Amino acid sequence: MSSAWLLPEHIADVLPSQARRIEELRRELLDMARSYGCELVMPPLLEHLESLLSGTGHALDLTTFKLVDQLSGRSLGLRADTTPQVARIDAHLLNRAGVTRLCYCGPVLHTRPRGLHATREPLQFGVEVYGHAGLEADLEVQELALDALQRVGLQDLTLDLGDARLLQGLLDGCTLPEGREDQIVAALAAKDAAELRALTQDLAPAVASGLQALLALYGGMEVLALARDRLPAHPLIQAALHDLEWLARHVVAAHPGVRLGFDLADLPGYAYYSGARFAIYAKGSSEALLRGGRYDEVGAVFGRRRPAVGFSLDLKTLVGLIPETALRAAVRAPWGEDPALRSAVRRLREQGETVVCVLPGHEHENDEFECDRELVLAGDQWVLRAL
Repeated sequence: MSSAWLLPEHIADVLPSQARRIEELRRELLDMARSYGCELVMPPLLEHLESLLSGTGHALDLTTFKLVDQLSGRSLGLRADTTPQVARIDAHLLNRAGVTRLCYCGPVLHTRPRGLHATREPLQFGVEVYGHAGLEADLEVQELALDALQRVGLQDLTLDLGDARLLQGLLDGCTLPEGREDQIVAALAAKDAAELRALTQDLAPAVASGLQALLALYGGMEVLALARDRLPAHPLIQAALHDLEWLARHVVAAHPGVRLGFDLADLPGYAYYSGARFAIYAKGSSEALLRGGRYDEVGAVFGRRRPAVGFSLDLKTLVGLIPETALRAAVRAPWGEDPALRSAVRRLREQGETVVCVLPGHEHENDEFECDRELVLAGDQWVLRAL
């Protein structure tokens, strides 16, 4: 019989020290997004299931918790990703004609963890830019992501770039059996040449050789030149390579300390992205800290197809990689009924100070905060004294 206080697997309480750091990180990232002109939205944690899983959201079906609404009898879902909700807000509630920049930060729930040590309750922060089809929006989102990670103390960063249109161009005109495209994407990601050869043996030679060429197209900027030589001259492929080169050139100019990488066979979220996609890695982590890209189809299911580009990350993962932050300085004060003491404590708190009152009987306990001053009685005045 399990203990009543045990939590489900891959679900955990966040204790004070970690919670403080996560909250500081949340505020820092939201301030960064605001400096780019992003507006904060707060979608609900649960929605009607058909809304959460509409369009590109269908890929989230297996990771979405489902329940029945006791009021309406309809099926509800606990969000596993916030992007479809933000697309709904842009399409139906804001309904603006021009550019809309939105940001969000809140919990999502997954039925299964996405990694061995991953939580099933990430705290997802994200940015979405709607209404501009040009590369300027892609670049803005990538620079915001890099600026945000650098502001919170991560410097050794690698930006990995790719594009969903490469595979779209290679498979254009091909009629594939159901599920074959997903198998091809999996073989490309695993760099499994034998499996890829078996999956493409009935395709046109140019298509099969192009897919095999993708396996070796990873590395630095030289990859783009190799791709032009080895891949067919399809308009989608040429547009993708042009856009990747443009983005890489501008990112390097603005962030010379960031390493650039390309892996044209790695297509995570292939069915979701419609153009350039990116991931950012940091030293000490084998998994991407954040992923993003262009997904122009995300709002189509809500009746309003708008250009869209964005990214998201998990604050609970990120906080374990950033440098420790110092505790905020605080004031220690005695507890007492003296009106002058209580007035002094209240006045310090109004000035923005943290004042920890020592309750009767707890005078010898360790401070919960980094108290560097104390409130003492000097004559008939309560004054601050350094500790």
